[in-house]
Amino acid sequence: MPTNPENRRPITVLDGYVPVIDLSASDTGRGRAAIARAIGQACENSGFFTVVGHGVAQDLIDRMYAVTKEFFELPREKKEKAVGGPSTGGLRYSAGSAAKSMGLDAPPDLCEIFTSNVLGDHSAEHRAKFGDDSAPWTRANVWPEEPAGFRETWLAYTREMAGLAHELMRLFALALGLAEDFFDDKVDRDISTIVANFYYPQVVPPLPGQMRKGPHSDWGNLTILYQDGVGGLQVRQKDGDWRDVPFVPGSFVINIGDMMAFWTGGRWVSTVHRVLNPVEGHADSRLSLPFFHLPNHDALIEPLPQFGGTGTPEEFTGATTPGRWYQEKMAATYS
Repeated sequence: MPTNPENRRPITVLDGYVPVIDLSASDTGRGRAAIARAIGQACENSGFFTVVGHGVAQDLIDRMYAVTKEFFELPREKKEKAVGGPSTGGLRYSAGSAAKSMGLDAPPDLCEIFTSNVLGDHSAEHRAKFGDDSAPWTRANVWPEEPAGFRETWLAYTREMAGLAHELMRLFALALGLAEDFFDDKVDRDISTIVANFYYPQVVPPLPGQMRKGPHSDWGNLTILYQDGVGGLQVRQKDGDWRDVPFVPGSFVINIGDMMAFWTGGRWVSTVHRVLNPVEGHADSRLSLPFFHLPNHDALIEPLPQFGGTGTPEEFTGATTPGRWYQEKMAATYS
């Protein structure tokens, strides 16, 4: 991470519900403490914040965005070569309905997706150590032949996202009053996934209740999202109203998922969000790149002792593993 003057403010209130937090002072003790406090406040309030000063090279972000957009805009016959199957990642022309994970009956979301797993380039023997063929995180990656440099760019970007996720988990630990390395041995064999959501131009009116991405919460520890400036991402406020998440050049939007809410006994909130359709008269495409961070598939996850006790809602009690958690969420979404 780049250094920063000691007097640099770690948080800028661009939007109080989704604050912008500058990570560039995280190489000093005082800076890390201030950043952790800002993160903790955001996670208790909305579960969403935006980070700048994150240390990921803008050139890599730009290349990742460009090569991914170029892939989705290829003729269908060229994209077909990267279509995924039951035991692989790759392209899918339908991402299902995110709203179904909330128990809502909604039409399929209006987007195509491309997925890869952090384990997906390892051998079948290695991936088998993390679960059988039914486990989504053990799927082999499928890479397109075009455009040139796609696989190399995705792998480089994934490494940067994994590093940023590790740094955020350490800041999470500080925010929760834990030793900075508390989560280290629970995420050192993570089963994370990176996804590209391509919201294609809408030339046909959507069905009633159909969106680019319906209301949902994420499932894992945290999500690192790169979004373009087209707009459409909204978070639900505590009063039920929806609020836009502003586009900040060079930033990532961070939100915690259901597992981190569970881990903190509900102290931190996993907030519902959605992606709206373009306004009438506009049919621009939109591209977003979420990295979904999940801990080791067999790590024991239970609410931290300081957040348990009487009065804790039943949904935030007990124990689970990320593997079991993920497959239960998948079953609810795709049943």
